[in-house]
Amino acid sequence: MRPPPLAGIRVLDLTRLLPGPMCSLHLADMGADVIKVEDPKRGDYARSMGSYYHAVNRNKRSLKLDLKQASGRDVFLRLAATCDVIMEGFRPGTVDRLGVGYCEVRKRNPRIVYCSITGYGQDGPYRSVAGHDLNYCSYTGVIDQTGPRHGPPSIPNIQYADLLGGSLSAAMAILAAVVDVQRAGQGRYVDVAMADCVLAHAVIPLMAHQQGGDAPRGGDLLSGGLPWYAVYATADGRHVALAALEKKFWRRFCNAIGRADWVDVFEADNTAREQLRGELVGLFSARTQARWVDRLGEADCCFSPVLTFTEALQHPQFQARRVVGDDGRRATHFAFPVKFSDFEFSMHRPAPEHGQHSRPILSELGYSEAEITELERHNTI
Repeated sequence: MRPPPLAGIRVLDLTRLLPGPMCSLHLADMGADVIKVEDPKRGDYARSMGSYYHAVNRNKRSLKLDLKQASGRDVFLRLAATCDVIMEGFRPGTVDRLGVGYCEVRKRNPRIVYCSITGYGQDGPYRSVAGHDLNYCSYTGVIDQTGPRHGPPSIPNIQYADLLGGSLSAAMAILAAVVDVQRAGQGRYVDVAMADCVLAHAVIPLMAHQQGGDAPRGGDLLSGGLPWYAVYATADGRHVALAALEKKFWRRFCNAIGRADWVDVFEADNTAREQLRGELVGLFSARTQARWVDRLGEADCCFSPVLTFTEALQHPQFQARRVVGDDGRRATHFAFPVKFSDFEFSMHRPAPEHGQHSRPILSELGYSEAEITELERHNTI
């Protein structure tokens, strides 16, 4: 078995709530040495959130460090000199005022990849405006596009701006910059704005915009505008999803239910499509979800039941892929979802206690026992 993909990469993580901890979780699961830098008094306030804290902080180490003290800043900069990546999620300018910003770190480590994750980025009129996922999604049109036809906007169950705009975009950018360091020998500053990144992924609404305006809520190409790409209620109050976007899948569906006469509606006008939608509502409401699964499960027509989250965790596909596991504390957790050859994901370290690794980390930096004790006495660590 080869070493993990990110073995030898050290990451300092100054972030707290999403998206930062999820980004560093991915890096840690791929083998990076992720060190959570936490305030000695409060620590990561996500600790009060129980299972959430444990879910996004496995495979990491915790270092207590007061960055407002000169001695704490010195420890940070000494540690930063040994790191490949630093992540922070404060408002613009905060790390510079603390003396641990990119320019200061780069003096000691020109190869550093320094990533700032914020709501609106390091410049622009909203750079210092407070916000959360719902705000970023509302500014970018995501909320306006989310919800039923002729109904009000809905709050998505997935935090698109935090996870897509922040966690995954930041991870992508960090890894690209790490590769660049290996090639060019110089680090980079990475400015990730969650609002920017979620807006840049709205490619389907962009298509509608370029064709003359915003699509109606629940009526865009992939949000309910097509009757063969939609969710339908069943007789037992459950739902099923039909996603027959290509005509070959639509034909298979029509043949499976004995309605070959519906095949050509695929090229028909909107009036015919809306008539078809009404017929599909009646069709699916005549049987239970389980009966539709029995009837269409082998039709290979992009049909699926709408599962609850608990049902999804128990589904044989995800069990076979080992996406869902136990964290050793009788709590469900997600494994790292990407498979690499010659690498098997493992949870080799549970989420750390507050400051659990402060002494070992400082020892690795060459601090003596007396020096570490002195830092503890002043509540620096």
